[in-house]
Amino acid sequence: MRLTQHTDFSIRVLMLLAVQTHRLTTIKEISTAYGISRNHLMKVAQELARAGYVESVRGQGGGLRLKVPPEDLRLGDIVKAMEPDLGLVECLRPANKCVITPACTLPPILQESLRLFIDNLNRYSLADLIPDRTEPQLLALLKLKAG
Repeated sequence: MRLTQHTDFSIRVLMLLAVQTHRLTTIKEISTAYGISRNHLMKVAQELARAGYVESVRGQGGGLRLKVPPEDLRLGDIVKAMEPDLGLVECLRPANKCVITPACTLPPILQESLRLFIDNLNRYSLADLIPDRTEPQLLALLKLKAG
């Protein structure tokens, strides 16, 4: 299984916002910190806002901030919200065209594995990704100031 770059960027944006709770953070700042294109981050930010994870403030002095406390954002829920298709193989996708599906025992095994994967991720929150001891290092790596 492989998560999309969109999901990877989504988690990274949420991590950055979690250490910048004292102010709004712009797409430009996030783009610079991670070396990711602004256009791509705009799409990520829109999806995070649509999912209810971030608040987007428009205009002069605008930017992004977490809408939900980091300890309330479960990683499995984030992955499910950001991944467009968790159908690991053809038979788990809505437009399944696999001819052996009626006789195949693989789908329930993969569905169980996916459920266990998401359940395991949900044991952790966004706050678990940025414990106090690593926050200064994360800020330094992203060239951000604490505050």
